[in-house]
Amino acid sequence: MKDKKTSYTPSRPAFFKRPHFDRRRFFEIAGAGLIASYLPLNPDRAKACTVQTSSPVTTQNKAKNVIFILLAGAPSHVDTFDLKVLNGTTPSKFAPTTVGGTAWPAGLLPQMATQLNNMVLVRSVQAHALVHSLSQHWTQIGRNPSAALGNIAPNIGSVVALELDSQRQPGQIFPAFLALNSATAVGNGYFPATYAPFRVNPASTGINNTTNPLGQPGFNNLWSEVHQLDDPLRVNSPLGQPVQDYDAFYTAANQMMYNSVVSKAFSFSTADSMRYGNTSFGNACLVAKQVLAANQGTRFIQITLGNWDMHIDIYGAQNPKGNNLFTLCPQLDTGVGQLLTDLNVGGLLNETLVVMVGEFGRTVGPVTPALGRDHLNQQAMIFAGGGVHGGKVIGSTLPDGSDTLDFGWTPPGGQPQRYVRPEDVEATIYSAVGINWTTERCDDPLGRGFQYVPTTDPVQYGPINELWT
Repeated sequence: MKDKKTSYTPSRPAFFKRPHFDRRRFFEIAGAGLIASYLPLNPDRAKACTVQTSSPVTTQNKAKNVIFILLAGAPSHVDTFDLKVLNGTTPSKFAPTTVGGTAWPAGLLPQMATQLNNMVLVRSVQAHALVHSLSQHWTQIGRNPSAALGNIAPNIGSVVALELDSQRQPGQIFPAFLALNSATAVGNGYFPATYAPFRVNPASTGINNTTNPLGQPGFNNLWSEVHQLDDPLRVNSPLGQPVQDYDAFYTAANQMMYNSVVSKAFSFSTADSMRYGNTSFGNACLVAKQVLAANQGTRFIQITLGNWDMHIDIYGAQNPKGNNLFTLCPQLDTGVGQLLTDLNVGGLLNETLVVMVGEFGRTVGPVTPALGRDHLNQQAMIFAGGGVHGGKVIGSTLPDGSDTLDFGWTPPGGQPQRYVRPEDVEATIYSAVGINWTTERCDDPLGRGFQYVPTTDPVQYGPINELWT
């Protein structure tokens, strides 16, 4: 039985900027008899979280790293990962074919077609909401951004970085969470800044500002003088955690100055860039591969490829060189195809979970009068590497792709069959790298208790274990 659709409120202001009532306004509302709506209905739910807890679970623990590819703008699932051929609509240049029993647009995504044996397509996915900003945020934190803890919730990558921090080896100097072409990636929430995404736009010359005009000796002298002057405020700072976070950033940045390992991992040749498509996205995939190969402590890499919001001219009938599937898909195809190839050749694919997903899907059937496709909850996604058993499809959809026909997976706790939700994807990532997704922390600033994967009664979210069977 399919789960019920739920309505969600608009995103609220950030936690630290939220308006508040002054004393007079509080009693004005109380006098009007409205204050009860702000009080907890269940006293037990008002109790502060006092002890970090988790339930006994068996994690997959097969992946060492995660590459999370966010397809921002929401690609059309029926034109890509859940191909539905419609006479008179589907372009012949799609060259629809069947690869190992899987329908695939070989003319649109030819390199990824050769990687289907390493991929699992999940076609029973549904988004909770159809607003880009809300759903993109939801996809990165695995919970409703408008819920109580939504505004202080960390990126999934920050949770991975924090939980796996104890596994860092001496001398590993790269940030645990790297965000490539992801300037708007969700940050570390209330977690320490150490676990924030390190945002970089890849360039052939590597990371900017890793040298100094004064030269290395002059820079080292300045560094020493700064610490002589500032250490009383930097170390165990009386000014609090923000200042200590700044000092941690400075220390981490200094380790990456004048470092050949950094230069090798973050720079690239023209020839290598061409292999990945000579695009910004392809370069991000190339850098991701090189960073993981360097084995310098990076465990989660987010890459964003946008411009999938194709309400107009999705097939390029009016403007073949504009933003459409025939101009955008080659970037995805070449970048991901070469990434999976190189990870496999380098022995990294089996220990690196690759996740590809947008925030929702697009309307099905004939295109709109604007020759595009609008927003739809139904979507499809791809997992690869990390020990998953590739070459298969989980779930199936109606002939037109508008809804799920067969869910294809078993939710935790004996729940009825239902859609895969962003929270399940989050739990799947945690399980893949050995993190107990039922963990509830007690260090959130609201004192409510922060669950890694939220529980929404009666729904229990959990990993898609069928990926590994």
